[in-house]
Amino acid sequence: MYKVYLVGFMGSGKSAVGRRLSYLLKMPYYDMDKELVKKEKRSIPEIFEQEGEAYFRKIETEFLQNFRNESCIISTGGGVAMNEENIRIMRKTGLVLYLDATFQDIWMRVKNDKNRPVVQSSTREELEQLYMKRRKNYKKAAHITILTENRHLRQVTEYAGYQVNRLKGE
Repeated sequence: MYKVYLVGFMGSGKSAVGRRLSYLLKMPYYDMDKELVKKEKRSIPEIFEQEGEAYFRKIETEFLQNFRNESCIISTGGGVAMNEENIRIMRKTGLVLYLDATFQDIWMRVKNDKNRPVVQSSTREELEQLYMKRRKNYKKAAHITILTENRHLRQVTEYAGYQVNRLKGE
């Protein structure tokens, strides 16, 4: 069993790369946030509003502990790598790829997204501070960091696929 986890800040391309990587490597792909929405039968903003962030972080960890026992690609939520237990689980059960995007690129992608509770409740400056704070955890979680700046989605996906195939044999 071999999982490939994509970590990084919201808007760094985890879902887009995950879907393409699934096709490239012929492995099933799961978006952690979508799986949690399905399980909880409500949106992420609703979960945050009704239960709070601590509850959401708890169900993320439960997801990592209990999700399918199969080789697959999982794009994680932006806050998953903030939890030491989550980092330990991901590093133990698979390969962790950090999609390292610049804050400018991220801001352009997420600034108008109504489905991101953190974006809706933060200023650009607050979001950038959160980005800076989280980066060290992404780096700590990652086996491999992939810089996405000035790279097309195809290039990032192919490089990720190359790394997965290279390390699969180890």
